Amino acid sequence: MTLKEAILKSLNDINALTNYSEVCAHIINHNYYDFGTAKTPPDTVSAILGDFIRNGDTRVKRIKQPGARYSYYLTKNEQDIGIEILSGDTELSSSTPVITKVKSYSERDLHRLLSSYLKNTQIYSKTIFHEQSKYGSDSNQIWTHPDMVGVKFLNLQTKVSQNFLKSINRVDTFKLSSYEIKREINSDSELKKAYFQAVSNSSWANYGYLVAFEFSDSLMDEMERLNQSFGIGVIELNANAYQSKVLFPATYRDLDFKTMDKLCKINKEFEEFIEQTDRLMTAQERYYKSTEKELDEYCDSYFESDTDMEGYCREKNIPNGENIT
Repeated sequence: MTLKEAILKSLNDINALTNYSEVCAHIINHNYYDFGTAKTPPDTVSAILGDFIRNGDTRVKRIKQPGARYSYYLTKNEQDIGIEILSGDTELSSSTPVITKVKSYSERDLHRLLSSYLKNTQIYSKTIFHEQSKYGSDSNQIWTHPDMVGVKFLNLQTKVSQNFLKSINRVDTFKLSSYEIKREINSDSELKKAYFQAVSNSSWANYGYLVAFEFSDSLMDEMERLNQSFGIGVIELNANAYQSKVLFPATYRDLDFKTMDKLCKINKEFEEFIEQTDRLMTAQERYYKSTEKELDEYCDSYFESDTDMEGYCREKNIPNGENIT
């Protein structure tokens, strides 16, 4: 029996919400797997449980518990465990120990992860600070301003084809995207609020996305329904930015220039982003590389190495595969 098989068998035996330590103890007590000389079997089990979730294995699900910990269960046992427990409507135990609150990360700490993921897909991205808008003190600005914006240029190989496309329709040479970012979305009400916030503040762009570091597994069907109805895509961020994934793609829309004009009027950062984009599109060939470098330096920074990314996540207390289970 492999360790992965032993974990699945133990989850089935336990048939209740459980954590990686209990799963590891169950495996050892029932001799399902020989860890040999391994120094930290619980950490190994923790990593594999995390892989089930990150790799989209539908056999295993998890729910978040206090203290940034997770409890796991088999999907097929969902009905046996009880929906009131899985939805968090009841306390699991009155004797549950109080867990000291751990330092957490802010929503904007996720922006650099997203910018790194986007840069890897040839998208230049920029944070838009709504508080620096003309109406920054108005809380309703979150319905107008996206958290981040992005641009991707069509990469044609020859100058002739590039000039030909520009002469026909310059709008087809680039695509603009809008991103609404959340730390985590765990309930239907949180999903609805965040999703329609993304619908509202991305109406100007070719593509709109809702981005979060954590989504509850129970919301997948509703996310799919919203995506099919309104076209806003969904991205799940990962502490390793390059393992982030598009859960549901965004639907293409024509640019809304009237709304873009409104955003340019009220937010200088958005206006400058559009100016930088236009500068690159209209740059003469001899100035293209320097203009592209200028855009790259203007946009949000991104990680140059995995080591930088791991250090950043530790510094900002962003959970990774080793400490979120």
